[in-house]
Amino acid sequence: LSLLLFLFIVGSSAGDEYGAQLDEYMKSRAEEARRESLKAYKDNPEDVAEQFNQLVSDSLIGANSTRRDLRGVGGGCRATNPIDRCWRCDNDWAKNRKKLADCVRGFGHDTTGGKNGRYYLVTDPSDNDMANPKPGTLRHAVIQKEPLWIIFAHSMIIRLNQELIFTSHKTIDGRGVQVHIANGAGLTIQFVTNVIIHNIWIHNIAPAGGGMIRDSIDHIGLRTMSDGDAISIYGSSRVWIDHVSLSKAYDGLIDAIQGSTAITISNCKFNHHNDVMLLGAHDDNPGDAIMQVTVAFNRFGIGCIQRMPRVRWGFVHVVNNDYQHWELYAIGGSAHPTIISQGNRYRASDYRYTKEVRNPNYSLSPLPPKSHRKTQNLQVTKRDYAPKSEWSKWKWRSEGDFFMNGAFFTQSGSPFSVGTKPLTKRNVIKYKPGTYVGRLTRNAGAMKCRKGSYC
Repeated sequence: LSLLLFLFIVGSSAGDEYGAQLDEYMKSRAEEARRESLKAYKDNPEDVAEQFNQLVSDSLIGANSTRRDLRGVGGGCRATNPIDRCWRCDNDWAKNRKKLADCVRGFGHDTTGGKNGRYYLVTDPSDNDMANPKPGTLRHAVIQKEPLWIIFAHSMIIRLNQELIFTSHKTIDGRGVQVHIANGAGLTIQFVTNVIIHNIWIHNIAPAGGGMIRDSIDHIGLRTMSDGDAISIYGSSRVWIDHVSLSKAYDGLIDAIQGSTAITISNCKFNHHNDVMLLGAHDDNPGDAIMQVTVAFNRFGIGCIQRMPRVRWGFVHVVNNDYQHWELYAIGGSAHPTIISQGNRYRASDYRYTKEVRNPNYSLSPLPPKSHRKTQNLQVTKRDYAPKSEWSKWKWRSEGDFFMNGAFFTQSGSPFSVGTKPLTKRNVIKYKPGTYVGRLTRNAGAMKCRKGSYC
């Protein structure tokens, strides 16, 4: 309780720092979002991580039992992780879309998005009016005050002229069509709760100039230039990003900052990007200590350089992801975050001259010039702004990971525990080793689902 009280005070004072940029409506929304984040915070995150491990184990036990179980109702479905097995093998998924909201696992497990609302059909890909969005557009959908499950009438490319600002209790569901958010601004989840983003492509995202933008039915406000993130999560909670393909943004592909928590990022595919995922933006913001994020079943592929993720302050469970290669490092952090890596597959780069082991006592923060990126090392981890005497106390643990091409994970801190008990060998088998990752992530990214057939 004392920690939560401290973080609420810190969050309130942090709000004062940028309060000059917020009108009274947004200040009120920020305070409500902080209360929701504190409610979503788990006192014992190790238990959540262990529950996730048990679900992974159970799903693969079922998958190994018979080929009929593996294929599911559709006769050819090969969903092998617990999130996908919850819905993908149902031929009638299009008639029961909201079942998806029952499938989230990890720290975002309470996320329901627009499950308790009506469907909203997006028919128009245009984005021309920031002050009074046209009905039938995605921008008009996300600013409604009521819960909504947003679907699309047909495949479309949406070029956002300004950042797309969400209200709470929304699901974007791109199944059955191909929806690309491309060649414009990105998505902003700021001071809200309960958002699902599922099965869309987001790429070639650029900063937008800002201006007067409507962020709800009853409010329009002045926005400064956006950063150029594909998805920006700011002071928000209960967010699930699943089966999204992301590449080529000006800044980050996914950023979660300013006390955001209760987040699951799953089954996504990341390609062609430098700063892939940032969890916590500033070492001097202890409000991010409540950040709890699950990163599971994702594929970090071609052209990913660093930050998969890069963490400050919070607790991050990195489980059964496929790191196909990286140019600088895979997982980094500062400000003593807790990072639990379980059952991932880490493959260092195949490129010649990209395997130089640096001094393990210190890590340099600035991104080297492009011409010097070949000095990347085999080490998965990178710690910033701290000598070994300090970072050796940070809890960064690796269990069941599979290392290829000379990759290695430098552990630190005390062993990972569930409650007060250390993980035993029996507990380790509850998640699947990194050798299973190819199966668990085979369908990462947005999928081309067809109505009337398993996805």
